[in-house]
Amino acid sequence: MASGGAATVLVVVDLQVGVLATCWDAEGVVRRTAALVERARSEDVPVVWVQHEEPGLARDTPGWRLPPELVPARGEPRVFKEYRDVFAGDTGFAALLQEIGASRLLIVGAQSDYCVRTAAQTAAASGYAVTLVSDCHTTEDTEWDGVAITGEQIVAHTNRYFAGLRYPGLEIGVATHDAVAWG
Repeated sequence: MASGGAATVLVVVDLQVGVLATCWDAEGVVRRTAALVERARSEDVPVVWVQHEEPGLARDTPGWRLPPELVPARGEPRVFKEYRDVFAGDTGFAALLQEIGASRLLIVGAQSDYCVRTAAQTAAASGYAVTLVSDCHTTEDTEWDGVAITGEQIVAHTNRYFAGLRYPGLEIGVATHDAVAWG
């Protein structure tokens, strides 16, 4: 459950080299996210870095690392997860948000249809206001039951989904990186 604080927190989910390798507009997403991170730091908005770990994405391997444009600053928390949902398992993410006094999360990252959507959905269901940064998340092309879906289509659908998501008493929506309001 969200605390009574008023803090906005920028959450960077799984923008790792190996995750981004086959994602749509990965370079653009990294560039825009880097600009957003710098804006957050200049406004004293906490930045939390989330990194996925699994057998093909082991800690400290080249694919696990963040791109050179996205370097956590000293003191910025890092959370490591093994499930799509950063709130699941023993990540300490919920406790960290409570410690920070977070009430609103700005979500960016990869992949839109997995870890990004799951983190944003769980955050909203847990009582956090959520803004999905519409041009700072990405995913790869996929197929389901013979239907091909492009990464670009998934990003657009995810943005549409969050633009219409409603929870009682919470502001939930989307904004581009350059239109994000910190308050």
